[in-house]
Amino acid sequence: MTRAPLVGVGVIVRRGDTVLLGRRLAEPGRGTWQFPGGKLEFGEDLFACARRETREEAGVTIVPRAQGPTVLDLFRRQRLHAVTIFVIADHGRGTPRALEPTKAADWRWFAWDALPRPLFRPIRSLLALGYDPRGA
Repeated sequence: MTRAPLVGVGVIVRRGDTVLLGRRLAEPGRGTWQFPGGKLEFGEDLFACARRETREEAGVTIVPRAQGPTVLDLFRRQRLHAVTIFVIADHGRGTPRALEPTKAADWRWFAWDALPRPLFRPIRSLLALGYDPRGA
């Protein structure tokens, strides 16, 4: 059986000099810090997915600004090949809170040069590219 890669959207939500991250409570990556995001739904565009996922997970609205880099990651234990397309967005309104408490918690703002550890694999892949959202 051939398994197609999963396409996900990671949302780099900026507020001043900080970005929003939440601690993952589900696999893959339980216990790591992630951006809001999730699976791209059939017929959905990237910015619509970014707005939906950020609202559903963290309860905040965003203003999408640009499509960012794309990374590929293998999660061998889960037999998952993931393509993550990042969207750069500005914080719109709302205070982050855990709206999907079985998936993510502890939504907080962090300076880009002081990100918490450990980071979810797609973010580590993004950092390996040398990406910095402050210039986007």
